[in-house]
Amino acid sequence: MKKIKIFFLILFFLNSNLFANENTDFEKWKKDFKQRALANNISEKTFDLVMTDTKFLANVIKYDRYQPEFYEDTKTYISKRSSTKKLNKGIDFYLNNKDLINIVENKFKIEKELLLSLMGIETNYGTYVGKMDIVSSLATLSYDKRRSEFFTKELLILLKLIDENQIDYKSLYGSWAGAFGFFQFMPSTIKNHAIDFNTDNYIDLKNSHDAYASAANYLKKIGWKKDSPCFYRIDLKEDIPKKYLNVSAKKLQNKKKLGFFKKYIDNYDDISFLKSNYNVAIITPDKDIIPGADTLNPAYIVFDNYEIILQWNRSLRFALAVCTLKDKFKNEL
Repeated sequence: MKKIKIFFLILFFLNSNLFANENTDFEKWKKDFKQRALANNISEKTFDLVMTDTKFLANVIKYDRYQPEFYEDTKTYISKRSSTKKLNKGIDFYLNNKDLINIVENKFKIEKELLLSLMGIETNYGTYVGKMDIVSSLATLSYDKRRSEFFTKELLILLKLIDENQIDYKSLYGSWAGAFGFFQFMPSTIKNHAIDFNTDNYIDLKNSHDAYASAANYLKKIGWKKDSPCFYRIDLKEDIPKKYLNVSAKKLQNKKKLGFFKKYIDNYDDISFLKSNYNVAIITPDKDIIPGADTLNPAYIVFDNYEIILQWNRSLRFALAVCTLKDKFKNEL
């Protein structure tokens, strides 16, 4: 028992020293980052106001390394995010905001079912927008080496938005990855696609009017096609060349016309009503993530709209979950 206590004491002191070193290095990083921020035309006043109290958040690094997209199998991931409970809550939200949602759908030509699905999966219809200090989260991820350049750019954009009085930095609490509002926009998305839909001279992404219209505007700008397919589940034949199987969301490879894949799909009759000249790809999302997963199962044929959702979130499972919940709404609304 005494040896166990000594072991945990040693472990505690080692972790304490590592954390202290991390904080020291983070403060040094902040000084270096300040020069980059000033060179990007961010005022020193804004930088000092926003960045002085930022902290290294060790939990953010843990979350970054252990995301559900990296360990849940597809069936589990989708079922959690398209449950009957989620569906019913979305129906209630729609009934309480019907006028706004229908106006946005008509103006931007983006299906209400898609917007409900995205909002439901991102923030459970605005009931969980995150409690992390976004500036500290982005600073931590910028300091970290894994995706430093991406998060550095996002942090610089956020500081510029604050500098230009487009965002109140005191309201910036959201996800561990720096996303904000009902639809979890990253700073670059806020800059490029957020709009003041209720014309009160302020973009508030925790307000249904601005948030809904901004999400619709974003989807329209990146090319969502209303009433076009997203994906279908397929059963693959064993002789399909492995080069046609996509396991990464970074860029779908070896896209072909749907008719080309007919010879490799056992249940092609189930999707024979689709145009054979659709440009499609095949994904097998479990193969490179789930130990012991089948090479050919589960498998999906995916269309242009699916790739639009990948631009929103680079996760094969996320896009499948969004389109699954969207289809469930279509059957209810």
